[in-house]
Amino acid sequence: MKILIIHGPNLNMLGKREPDIYGATTLQEINNSLAEKAEEWGVDISFFQSNSEGEIVSTIQESMSNSDGIVINPGAYTHTSVAIRDAILSCGLPVVEVHISNVHKREDFRQKSFISGVALGVISGFGINSYFLGLSGLVDYLKEKS
Repeated sequence: MKILIIHGPNLNMLGKREPDIYGATTLQEINNSLAEKAEEWGVDISFFQSNSEGEIVSTIQESMSNSDGIVINPGAYTHTSVAIRDAILSCGLPVVEVHISNVHKREDFRQKSFISGVALGVISGFGINSYFLGLSGLVDYLKEKS
């Protein structure tokens, strides 16, 4: 089982950016912890981060040939990107949308997601544990499906 983790814009700044909202854990620390958990579960995991919408779209498209599912934190593109939504639809893979903060307790514009409607599930508000919950849910879904 191969799962791709996609981190959207500004997530490379985790640990520095608004730690009161996003915590002090860096993106590398999150990736390392996810890799350890994936190894425990016998899951092959890969990571991608970009601040560029087009690069994220291309990565989603390429995942069709080398992944069984995607966990994505689209960051600010959650609220703006029809292109990422369309890429998710076209790739046909199960996708779990995750967010570190509870987007529904934040600004009004953050409460609209272009991704949620095409995702298998959405997890937000559990800090970095949102990634682990999303990965766990996707792994369970893929096991049941096979």
